[in-house]
Amino acid sequence: MTTAAQPAPPPPARRKVKDFWARVTEGMQLNQLWSQFLSEARTSYGLYSRELKRADLEGMTRIQRGTELGKQFFWAVVMKLSPARRVILLAAVLMIVISGFQVRAVDGRLTLGGQGLAVWGGLLLLVLLVLEVADRVTMKRDLEIAREIQGWLVPQQPPQVPGIEVAFVSRPANTVAGDYYDVLPMLAAGRGDRVLLAMADVAGKSLPAALLMATFHASLRTLAATAGSLAELVQGVNRYACAHSRNGQRFTTAFLALLDPARRELLYTNAGHNAPILMRSSGNLERLVAGGLPLGIDAERPYESDSKTLQSGDLLVIFTDGVVEAVNRRGEEFEEGRLISSLMRCGRSSAQEVVQTLMREMDSFVGDASQHDDITCMVVRIC
Repeated sequence: MTTAAQPAPPPPARRKVKDFWARVTEGMQLNQLWSQFLSEARTSYGLYSRELKRADLEGMTRIQRGTELGKQFFWAVVMKLSPARRVILLAAVLMIVISGFQVRAVDGRLTLGGQGLAVWGGLLLLVLLVLEVADRVTMKRDLEIAREIQGWLVPQQPPQVPGIEVAFVSRPANTVAGDYYDVLPMLAAGRGDRVLLAMADVAGKSLPAALLMATFHASLRTLAATAGSLAELVQGVNRYACAHSRNGQRFTTAFLALLDPARRELLYTNAGHNAPILMRSSGNLERLVAGGLPLGIDAERPYESDSKTLQSGDLLVIFTDGVVEAVNRRGEEFEEGRLISSLMRCGRSSAQEVVQTLMREMDSFVGDASQHDDITCMVVRIC
């Protein structure tokens, strides 16, 4: 009886190179690495390009425009550094530039440049890179802690409420998000079996929006335990938001609704948020638009409310603008039309299956384009 020959193990040197490459790339393929680089490059360019003064380029030739843009871009990068690091960067660039020039004396050759200066310039750039990476690692660690804390503020699993199915998904564009969602049973507030459905989108992104999201969560939870009605709850949250919105600069769009599963009644207010879609079991669509301005703009502005009588099989979809404004590489938005088409194909699927279908079709549309806004979606199915 013969046994098949076992393949020879790779040479140690080749194995080390392979392990090194896997460690550096974390197992990502070349096309994934290239897509990640392009995404990060576009984000970085967008950060610096906002400071370019394109109006100053009028009347210039193409060469002059290119030179001026390069100079402005260089200073946009330099001014993002601390003063000490600016000096290091300028010294490194100067050394590398000088290394390409030589000066001749009368009685011989005097070298002011050469490889020595280039090496020192490269070492200074390496020192600068190490310092920037240290800052990035520290910031990333702090953001990861902030993300963990933010995770405590929103439900990780939907509550089990008789008469309804609830599912949700949230994807921050950065480490932390400005989107907020909640499903809060109101038993403790003495309101029977009603459930508070909440979704909000704080203006801005990343850490500033996340901090405001935390304050919104605190105010909503506090007022939900004391407010006697939905109108009082919305007014209270709006007054709190106005007190912390920097004169309306940090406003918040929100959708707040009280759902009574037993009576199948929904009372809601839409504060400048994307209109949720109520898809009836018959296939008819309704948009929940009654409300008013985003929260944090006018403390005395009243908010309208509206009620809906629900039926078995009805589907309520609440989402932030990151869903319908998700863009692909061609700059096309996912848009509400595609969202509705996806819902139509879901039929009588469960709330969790609807969420998964929506995200799958949105991902297929977006492809490898970078996510530019927080994405949050909540689906409620009436049983």
